[in-house]
Order: sequence, then C-alpha cells, then structure tokens
Amino acid sequence: MGPTGDGSRREALDRDLVEILQELRVAVAGVQILFGFLLTLPFSTGFHRIGYTGRWVYYVSLITAAVASICFIAPATQHRMLFHSGNEELLISRSNQYGIAGASALTVSMACGVAVAARGFFSSWLAAVTAMGVVVLCAWTWFIQPLLTRKRALRPESS
Repeated sequence: MGPTGDGSRREALDRDLVEILQELRVAVAGVQILFGFLLTLPFSTGFHRIGYTGRWVYYVSLITAAVASICFIAPATQHRMLFHSGNEELLISRSNQYGIAGASALTVSMACGVAVAARGFFSSWLAAVTAMGVVVLCAWTWFIQPLLTRKRALRPESS
C-alpha cells in the first residue's frame, strides 16, 4: 500500500477481525450444545412436571439460546458475505455488538435453563436464587469487570 500507512491499518483491521471471530468461535460451541439440549428437553420423560411457569421459563431459555446462536454466528456469516468489500471496520464494530448481544442472550438462556433444571429437584425459591446466581456471575465476569477495567485504563493518571 501507499506511504500513508493504509497497509498497516488494513493489517491491523484484519488482525482485529480474525481475533474477534476466534473469540466468538469459543462461544458458538457452548451455545450450540445448550441449544441442542434445550431442543430435546420437551421430549424427555418428566418434562410435563415442570408446570405452566416452568414451561414459560423453558421457552425463554430456548428462544434466548436461539438468539445467542444467531448473534454468535452472524459475524462469520457476514464476513463471508462482505469478503474483500473493504468494510472490515464496520464488520469489526458490528461483530463486537453481536458478541455482546449474544453474551446477554446466553446469560438469560443459561439462567432460565438452570432454573428449570433446579426446579426439577428443588423448590421454586432455590431454583430462582440459583438462576440469579448465574446472572450475577455472568454479569460480573462478562460485563461489569471488563467495563471497570476499561474505565480504569481510560482514566487519566493523576499527578
């Protein structure tokens, strides 16, 4: 590329894109296993015992697992569709947004899935508390802690 540094900028964008696609690949495997399991759950013996509320919690878990799958797969699909179109910066930004949306949906799906499973063995109260524990842990490790770290890194040093 030219002396303006277009080549190094493009290389940096390519590295960023490869990095984000690699990160999302990790999440895709987990969410697809969860989604596959959730798809089979209504056909298992004993599913009828979860009751009306349990069915709605299961439904939310199923739908949010589907949304998470879509969000985590979208960047790779869009990369194929936009290959060599010069839209790497847009694709990186969009992929980041899909990753965050997918992680949010996965948080809900996991919490609801845990609630349904825990309700099969324990009280509704314990199932709800366990699900909230999942939400808190996901919120801290996936969102809050990185945002606090980012905020500290961006804060100007006081002399």
